Amino acid sequence: MAAAQEEVRGRLKIFVGAAPGVGKTYEMLSAARARHKEGVDVVVGVVETHGRQETQALLDGLEVIPRRPVEYRGRALTEMDLDALLARRPQLALVDELAHTNAPGSRHPKRYMDVEELIAAGINVQHIESLNDVIARITRIRVRETVPDSIIDKADDIELIDLTPEDLLQRLKEGKVYVPHQAERAIRHYFSPGNLTALRELALRRTAQRVDEQMVRYMQAHAIPGPWAAGERILACIGSDASSTEVVRNAKRMADSLKAQWTALHVETGADLNLSEEERDRIAEAMRLAERLGAETVTLPGQDAADTIADYARANNVTHIIIVQPPRAWWRELFGGSLAQQLIRKSGRAGVHVLGSGGEPQSGRLTLRIGEPRAWLGSLAFVAVSLGIALLLHQVLGLASVAMTFLTAVLVSAVVYGLWPALFASFVSVLAYNFFFLPPLYTFTIADPENVVALFYFGMTAVIASNLTARVRAQAIVARQRARTTEELYQFSRKLAGAANLDDLLWATVHQIALMLKVRVVILLPEHGTVAVRAGYPPEDTLDAADLAAAKWCWEKNRAAGRGSDTLPGAKRLFTPMSTGRGAVGIVGIDNDEPGPILTPDQLRLLNALADQAALAIERVNLVEDVDRARLVAETDRLRAALLTSISHDLRTPLASILGSATSLRDAKDPTIQAELIRNIQDEAERLNRFIGNLLDMTRLESGPLRLATGALELSDAIGSALRRAAKVLAEHRTHVVLEPDLPMLDLDEVLFEQVLFNLLDNAAKYAPAGSLITVKAWRRDGEVVVQVLDEGPGIPPAELERVFEKFYRVGGADRRRAGTGLGLAICRGFVEAMNGTIAAGNRTDRPGAVFTLTLPMLAQAKAPAEVTE
Repeated sequence: MAAAQEEVRGRLKIFVGAAPGVGKTYEMLSAARARHKEGVDVVVGVVETHGRQETQALLDGLEVIPRRPVEYRGRALTEMDLDALLARRPQLALVDELAHTNAPGSRHPKRYMDVEELIAAGINVQHIESLNDVIARITRIRVRETVPDSIIDKADDIELIDLTPEDLLQRLKEGKVYVPHQAERAIRHYFSPGNLTALRELALRRTAQRVDEQMVRYMQAHAIPGPWAAGERILACIGSDASSTEVVRNAKRMADSLKAQWTALHVETGADLNLSEEERDRIAEAMRLAERLGAETVTLPGQDAADTIADYARANNVTHIIIVQPPRAWWRELFGGSLAQQLIRKSGRAGVHVLGSGGEPQSGRLTLRIGEPRAWLGSLAFVAVSLGIALLLHQVLGLASVAMTFLTAVLVSAVVYGLWPALFASFVSVLAYNFFFLPPLYTFTIADPENVVALFYFGMTAVIASNLTARVRAQAIVARQRARTTEELYQFSRKLAGAANLDDLLWATVHQIALMLKVRVVILLPEHGTVAVRAGYPPEDTLDAADLAAAKWCWEKNRAAGRGSDTLPGAKRLFTPMSTGRGAVGIVGIDNDEPGPILTPDQLRLLNALADQAALAIERVNLVEDVDRARLVAETDRLRAALLTSISHDLRTPLASILGSATSLRDAKDPTIQAELIRNIQDEAERLNRFIGNLLDMTRLESGPLRLATGALELSDAIGSALRRAAKVLAEHRTHVVLEPDLPMLDLDEVLFEQVLFNLLDNAAKYAPAGSLITVKAWRRDGEVVVQVLDEGPGIPPAELERVFEKFYRVGGADRRRAGTGLGLAICRGFVEAMNGTIAAGNRTDRPGAVFTLTLPMLAQAKAPAEVTE
């Protein structure tokens, strides 16, 4: 799949330099001219020559896409015309200044976001985001326009343009980088020899790191055994020995001297199940130390430590392996070998550095872990049962079948209890086999030499079988533990996805962390400029002053603090941030009753995994709330602007008309003119009253659920009342009402429904020409009553059929006949939906005109008399 995607997308080549002026653009254009001479279709998307004549000369003969003009705050800007470049589809496109911020209105905010269409580009190393803090410390200048590391990682080819500080300073003095005034200031501040040397090293190292990553991917893709020592990688192997911390420190010193990446690795084998608490603490302490010193810590399950380490080293191109070899008894070295010897044989070309533990050699005595007495008693019981079965079988079968019954007891002991009880079962089985079945019977003497050989190999088989079975058991236990952890993480993610609100989400998080890590948990979220406890398990848990100080520091610095950390270790709890790509969203604090560090490195990684999942879920909830708040603010701003427009125009117009008519009425002498002016004042006052009524109705809808006074309503009465109220509005139109016979009573609020009909009639009168017909129809359908209001106006554009119900929205030209606030239809929808009905807008199919369809609930078991009114 990756190869197919690689074939589809273009190739990206990046020219990297340590500072401006080293010649990135010049080298890019030189390479492009060479490709152009080879017949490659080369197009310049954007190139900044900065007035350098030698760079400008390289553009001659190359096709340049004209830049796209952009108007921003009264200034005319130009940007790369991405659409023209894509339409042109050249084989090779040149784009300079990859970190450039595009002007508002461009397709992407950053030029590097067009990288999928790029083939070659020039970039400064100080514009690499991960090195920004380092460069700021070196140059005391923080670059704002940066390119993410992911762009560097996606590049197919990287070419480093290197120039010595002396040569670059000479170019500055000659005016080949900046104009003289800028060059003089740059030499004083940015382009000092020390700064340039440090930036040059950063450019070389970042490029080498990218090339090293490409090499590792190539080796893995082609199954090439490593290592290739093109770059140094160090692996510190952590065990239960007391010198494990010394391994970590040696690896850190080597990594610093070689400027190399390093990893601390612990291999979980079956032997880890039998480790003492002290040995487990050593491993955990060494892994914590490695994390503090900057290593990547990895824990892998494996049957054989040497094989697992060697496989990991080859897969990750490790060049140096550091281990500690404690002194061992000679017979252990003879029969079992050592980890160092095995790694030297299996690690290939990687160097193996063996450290001595510095302790006394181990004695030749075996260390026997007694464990639980029931394990030994259980193994003895298995052998006793096998002995009984063997005595019965021996009457009809030979000694070979008898031996198999004892091997079965050994295998069962290994599966149930582990290695040492299985070895004990092997020893007891050998004695029982000798005592009960080898002549002379009931003695431990063996008369036949052949039986001695048989007994020896029986014992060896039992020991080997018990060892192998115990290993499989240990691996199965580790696999079950990891599977259980994975299943719990999966179930936790499902809980978070199903959380309905923030409180449910926080409770699920604290409960899951407490359940999996066996700790007490609190979660703190930002509140009024600080952090406050929002959830805890157990719920009554509280924080003291030291814990609060550690939590605040963790929130402010976005780093772990408290018990077991390097900051405020006197706190009772360990606090770690819950972070996403946008930053910290909360703090999780844990504690228990045990002294010392709370978590092992594995448990800390598990906590981080849980915290990361919870952080993403919290951010999701916060984003939903942010979107709702933003939508509410935008809606409020839009309503405020529309309301001001309505008040300043739609309400001011009738007031001005009333004032004008009143002034004229005072001077008028003719009774006819006086009557006309009085009628105009009355009409405008009624119009003003309707506007104010609409505003008040919308206020009722916005303030919360309406208090309805629903009851049995006869549709004909409601329509007649609405027509009488709208008589003046409909004075220039004809009306026609058609009701289906036997319509049932409706379950509606009479006042609200009359207002809905009035608003629909008023809307029809505004849009329909004078003398046209406005029709009201009603019929029964599927247990509901359908009411339609039809006009003969121009209709509604299809794209605006839903928008007509938005507040303050009016179809173009709506105020050519009668002004309005744009609230009438919005009020209709609000009132109808409050009465459990629906309303929809459409266009007539028989002639031009709009139609509004209402679906209304019926009052059960009630019918009105048949009636048709015109």
